[in-house]
Amino acid sequence: MTGGFKALVLLSLCLLVWAVPIDRNPDPPQEEKAEENGDTGLYYDRYLREVIEVLETDPHFREKLQTANTEDIKNGRLSKELDLVGHHVRTRLDELKRQEVSRLRMLLKAKLDSTNAQSVQMDHASLLKQFEHLDPHNQNTFEAKDLELLIATATKDLENYDAERHEEFKRYEMLKEHERREYLKSLDQEKREKEEKRMEELKEKHRQHPKVNSPGSVDQLREVWEETDGLDPQEFNPKTFFKLHDTNSDGVLDVQELEALFTKELEKVYDPKNEEDDMVEMEEERLRMREHVMQNVDVNHDRLVSLEEFLKSTEKRELNNQKEWETLDDTKPVYTEEELQRFETELRDKELELGRRAEKLRQEQELLKERSKALEAQKREYQQAVMEMSQKQKEQQALNKQPPSGPNGELRFQQGIQKLVNEDSQAVKVSEQQTGDVQNNLPAEPPQNLPQHTS
Repeated sequence: MTGGFKALVLLSLCLLVWAVPIDRNPDPPQEEKAEENGDTGLYYDRYLREVIEVLETDPHFREKLQTANTEDIKNGRLSKELDLVGHHVRTRLDELKRQEVSRLRMLLKAKLDSTNAQSVQMDHASLLKQFEHLDPHNQNTFEAKDLELLIATATKDLENYDAERHEEFKRYEMLKEHERREYLKSLDQEKREKEEKRMEELKEKHRQHPKVNSPGSVDQLREVWEETDGLDPQEFNPKTFFKLHDTNSDGVLDVQELEALFTKELEKVYDPKNEEDDMVEMEEERLRMREHVMQNVDVNHDRLVSLEEFLKSTEKRELNNQKEWETLDDTKPVYTEEELQRFETELRDKELELGRRAEKLRQEQELLKERSKALEAQKREYQQAVMEMSQKQKEQQALNKQPPSGPNGELRFQQGIQKLVNEDSQAVKVSEQQTGDVQNNLPAEPPQNLPQHTS
């Protein structure tokens, strides 16, 4: 894949929010390819990755990438090549888009449900317009316009990504300072002075670290060559260094590969085992280093460093003679006192709002408890009334001298009468049977020799 296309579309595959040190294998298998697992935090990051992976499977599209430049990608010319890709590629892209539309619909529904909005007659087509990375009017097929919108949106979002990271870090630092001040206010004078002294000692301890080379300088590269790569410093070769750290062998150093080069310098200042070293500050330091290299080395501003740009940078006098890198401790604070005051005001307003909501929830909870108690009392009264009615019925039956009723509501004496009736019926049947048997045993004609009676 070409560097320009990767810069504009696959930046999500190259940009790591939290870069990690590279694990150098002296004899890596030739067929092994570096795994690109960075995540920029774009809400459509997975969709972007899958679209590019599918496009890469088409030989025609890959061939066009070899000759495409940055402008071809930016102005949408490359998107028109989508009409010439294979049918199976288009089918897969259509499926990916339908999945993305379905996911966005679920996000919209969850958002509306959380705001108690009525979503029965929700117009998905109108709501999908707020998502810029796809064509909301065509929700079933992936067209050239979809690729054009995806590239344009990813480019814009990733260009603003570093600025957003700096802003998040500023808020983090202001919150940390706010909590420090609030903590000190909660102590008495003696404990406050003791704690302030301890904090100042930790700051001073953090400042005591070895020299930090300016990122991108020959001194910094030589140190990586010697201590990370384990090579002879006297044999330092910029071209060999570039190929060694182009871990995915695509001919450029991307954001991930560049930030991995700064790990050795950062380890001089930050240690996760030390209380005084803040790992969030370490990642801000890494971002500053990468921006410094890009500003001085990335001539065409495509967020990638080519071999030609890298070799030229190693020859620059200003890079070779740069002083020690100024860490965050050596520079002015990332926020002003006025910004901190506005931030604290914002925090107080949020705390008050949360307090009001908590009080409202507490009152609602108390009301529910009272209603629960009332319902429980009503239940007990109902049960008592039922018991009283049952008792009165029994007493009334006793007064009327009615025999007790059976399990099915019938009077019990009726059971005795029915038993007698059944017994009489059975006796009649037996008697009739016996009479029939006697008659059947009589002879058909009277005997002839019986004596004659005379008058």
